[in-house]
This record gives sequence, C-alpha cells and structure tokens, in this order.
Amino acid sequence: MRIPTLISVIAFAAACGGGGGASETTPVTPPPSGNVTIGAVQGIGSVSPRDGQSVTVEGIVTGDFQDGDADETRNLRGFFIQDTSPDSDTRTSDGVFVFDGSNPTIDVNVGDIVEVEGTVAEFFGETQISPTAIRIIGSGSIEPLAITLPVEDVVSNSDGELLADLERYEGMLVSFPGTLTITDLYTLGRFGSIGMSAGGRLFQFTNGNPPDVNGYSTYKEAIARRSIVLDDGLREQNPTNLRYLRAGTSPGYSVRVGDTVTGLSGNLRYSRGSGGSGDEAWRLVPTDDPAFTSMNPRPGAPAVDGALRVGAFNVLNFFSTLDSGQNNCGPRGNAGCRGADTAEELSRQLAKTTTALYESGADIMGLTELENNATASLEALVDALNARAGTLEFSYIDTGVIHEDVIKAGLIYRASAVSPVGPYVLLDRSVDSRFNDDRNRPALAQAFALSSSGARVSVVVNHLKSKGSSCEADGDPNLDDGQGNCNLTRTNAAAALTDWVATDPTGSGDDDYLIIGDMNAYFAEDPIEALRNGGLTDLLANQPNPYSYLFDGQSGALDHAFATASLATQVKGAIEWHINTDEPSLLDYNLEFARDPELFDPGTPYRASDHDPIIIGLDLTN
Repeated sequence: MRIPTLISVIAFAAACGGGGGASETTPVTPPPSGNVTIGAVQGIGSVSPRDGQSVTVEGIVTGDFQDGDADETRNLRGFFIQDTSPDSDTRTSDGVFVFDGSNPTIDVNVGDIVEVEGTVAEFFGETQISPTAIRIIGSGSIEPLAITLPVEDVVSNSDGELLADLERYEGMLVSFPGTLTITDLYTLGRFGSIGMSAGGRLFQFTNGNPPDVNGYSTYKEAIARRSIVLDDGLREQNPTNLRYLRAGTSPGYSVRVGDTVTGLSGNLRYSRGSGGSGDEAWRLVPTDDPAFTSMNPRPGAPAVDGALRVGAFNVLNFFSTLDSGQNNCGPRGNAGCRGADTAEELSRQLAKTTTALYESGADIMGLTELENNATASLEALVDALNARAGTLEFSYIDTGVIHEDVIKAGLIYRASAVSPVGPYVLLDRSVDSRFNDDRNRPALAQAFALSSSGARVSVVVNHLKSKGSSCEADGDPNLDDGQGNCNLTRTNAAAALTDWVATDPTGSGDDDYLIIGDMNAYFAEDPIEALRNGGLTDLLANQPNPYSYLFDGQSGALDHAFATASLATQVKGAIEWHINTDEPSLLDYNLEFARDPELFDPGTPYRASDHDPIIIGLDLTN
C-alpha cells in the first residue's frame, strides 16, 4: 500500500502582470478542464497509455535537472514534476519527467507549480513529456514518499535482467529511510552510478548455498527486490565530476563496496542512464548530496602470522606485449593480446602490481593471468620488485611457454627466504585425462626449501576454466544452478588435482603441499567440494562469507587456498587481502574512456587487479 503523499500548496491566481491573491493549503482543487492527471499519463503498465498523445498536466517541480542553469551537478535536460491532485490509484505513479532539452525556454526551480503542455513519449522505458509550453502558476512543497526495500515484486528489463518493480513510483520524489549498502562500483567511472542494496552487501548464490536450479532462481529474485542504482544525475558518460568517489563522512575517504548510506532521497527514474548508454535500471537521482559511512575501510599491509608467507595473486592480464589490436600474442603469435594498450598503461600497471606484490610481504607468490611468453612477463615483474627492494632479492621459476593458452600461471620467490628444489612440474591431460587442458590452464607445481631450516613445501598454482564461455561442445552445459558455464570441466580438474598432489609430483619427499589460485568456482560449488572431499583442508573455511571477486554486484570467493593434511597443522593463518575487489575500477591502470590520469596512485596497492590476493602464513617444522 502506498504511503500517502503529503502536499502543501500556495496557489497564485493567474492575472496580467503576475497578479496575486490569497493562499490556501491542501486539499488542492482538481486540475483545470482539459488537463489530465499525471497518473493518467503514467497508467498502470510500463508504457504510458497516452504514448504519442498531446496532454496538459499540472504539478510541483520536485527535482530540477535542467541544463543551462546555475546547477551544473544535475543535468538531465529536464525536471521532475508531481501531481498536485494525485489520483487514488496506488498502481499509478504521480510523478513524471519533463524533457525540455539542452536550451530550456524557462528556468524552473524546486517548489514551482507548473502547467505543462506537451507530447508523451517513452525513452528507454521512461515515460516523459516533451513540452510545447510551460507556465509557472504558483509554488508549493511536497514531502518524499518513503519506500522500504525489499519490495514485493520483480520485473525484467529489455536485457532480461531482474529488477525491483518500482513502476508505481516512476518520476516521484521518494526516500529510502533505511540503510543501503554499496554493492557495485564498476560503472562509477564511466556512468557515475553505484549499485546499492538493502540488507547488506550481495553475495553470489553459490558462495553460501549448494547449487540448485530452483534455489538460484528464487535467490536472483530476492536480491533484485532489494537493489537499486544510485545515479549521479548527469547524462554524460565519463563525467569529470565524480560525485561519489570522495563523498564520505570521514577525512581522506575513498568509496568502497560495503560502505553505507542512510536516508537517501531524490527522484526515481527508469533509465539506462548517461544518455541511454548504461544498463536499464531503476535509478535514484538524488536531490541532496549523499554522504557515505566507511564500514569497510582500506586494509593496511596483510597481518598474518608465520615465518614463511605465500601469496596467490591474479594479476589482471599482466602482458609485457602491448594490446595494439593485433593478433600477435599467445605461444603461436596468432592470438589477441590482453592487458595494457599503450606503453603508458603498461608502466602504470607494472608500478601498481609491483607495489601490491611487494607490500604483500610474500616470500613465494603464485601468479595467474600472466602473458604466456617465454620469460618476458615474469622478468618485468621480478626486475621491478628488485628495483623496489634495492637488491637482487627476487627471482622466478623459468617455465618458458606453457601449452597453448594466451595466459599462464607463474611463480616468483624471495631468494633469501627459499630456494627451489628440483624441477617444476605440470598437471595436464597427459598426466590425468580428467584435466582438460584445452579449457583449464595447466597447474604449475614447484617444491621449495626454507633457507633457515631446509624444511620443504610444494606450491601448486592453478587457474581453472572461467564461467564466462560455453563448454557445451564438451557436454558440459550451464545448468542454471548458480555455477555458470563449464562446472563439470572445473570439477573434473579439481578431482584430478587432488589425486595428483597425493603422489608427491614434485618429488620433494615431503607431503606438505599448498594448493592455491583462481579456481573460478565459488565457495559452495562442486569443484571446491571436490577438493574438500579429497582430504584437502580449506584454509578459508573459518571465514564468514569469504570473497575475492565481484561480478554483477555480487561478491564471492573465486580464489582459494588448500593444504594437505600434513601441511594444515603448520598453517598459522590465511586471509583475503581486500585491496582490489571493493575498490572502484576507475582507480586501476587503464586510461580508457578519457579517465583522469591523476586518479591513479602507483604507490598504493589498491585496485592493482580485479581479484583480491590470498596470503597464507606458514611455520614449517619438517
């Protein structure tokens, strides 16, 4: 049931020379003869029943987003009005957006009562009126309508994505009196928008629930009902005024996923945002500047016990070859490149990645998403780390090119702390037919000896098949149970990995094996269960809602760490170092979309990648 809208109006008699007259308070009089209510324009569906028709409506300006006025922080080429005589139908909205273009003939302000003549149109699903005449006929005020999330129903946009059903509030001045949590910052740089949710941050379904078709469907509806987009109220892409990046209540604030805001208010619109280039969504365009509370502050250096520290780090397609648009990468030189597009971007990426790797304090670093070349990608990182250390402290395992994928796994180590024992080994289909190396990158294993004691540990770096592309040709379809594409491919690889490490493949003579990397499977999915069921100890199992990656506004753990039974007793701690996932992508090395280069800080580790590293502390006793 809609909460009644509160309206007070001061109506001025229209007369030559501006006129004047007595004022009155609600109830307001019905609209003049020939006018229609805004509710009649909006109708009960997603498309106006008066689409394409000429109408005359009257309403109070509740949101001033005109171009060409003194306020340059809210430019949507129009303004929102709300009916002074709302109908009694709770299914219809009493607000609408008036689109008056880049050079409006009249400047309106919040509180003006206006009469608008114009044509009704639908623009990317939003009902609008394109005016032929606007007259200011009085002034008044209106209180925002309080909306509590989650709402009861969901709808699908034209892209098939589920959204909260907020059609009955389109164009109205509304408030969300509860606390909303930031769930997504991916589009902050390009479109100025932030994903928000009631009830805390959103997690992937299979991060905390067993895969299930019905459960997954129900879950998607549940998170849609509690979600909304906070828009910046600007139509342009790549705004120079990043309205929310520093909009916090604490000094030195930088916005992060997990931070909160209470009492948002503004106009509700259905739009793709930024001139129709974003995603179709219900967007709140605020009439006041929000201030976020830092509930998820940036972490400092990782705090984990143990004399030996091992890290697992997806380095976001670190390629020493520039992506010039040519197919000149990969072992055969015929595949598309990834990563930096220019020398400047590569310099930025190298600097930021080096900072993160160095500040992790890791003595052994298992890396994924390295360019699969002979040595250049690893050499670039090691040279930069040694320059940072001021000594030849770091080295790498020289694997050369590994199979046919454009990316590979790699290992960097601190030579003063450990030394390699024996040659590296790979797990591929030649070792176990269950490991499909056409899809999964081969697992890389290397034994190390602790310099101080000679105690040994073997580190296995993994990067299993992603969820993004289909494996239907292999009889491994997406079952719509929350696990995405290629789940069987990953599960078989995990089972092969479990059996492989039990054979001491590095020949170290020691049962201590640490299995790390990007498994591309969330915490409760089949591949992770296969590792647990194979007798390996999940080193993140004691953490509530672990996460290392964010996709579609939902957090989850794609990066994992497991130990064999003998090693598990020597593990002193394991943490996800949340330096990347919670940060807006606009802080990374890229310079695309006219990004302000001054936003980049090579001296901090934040947003060095799109995955969070895992840091494990060990006290090796044997």
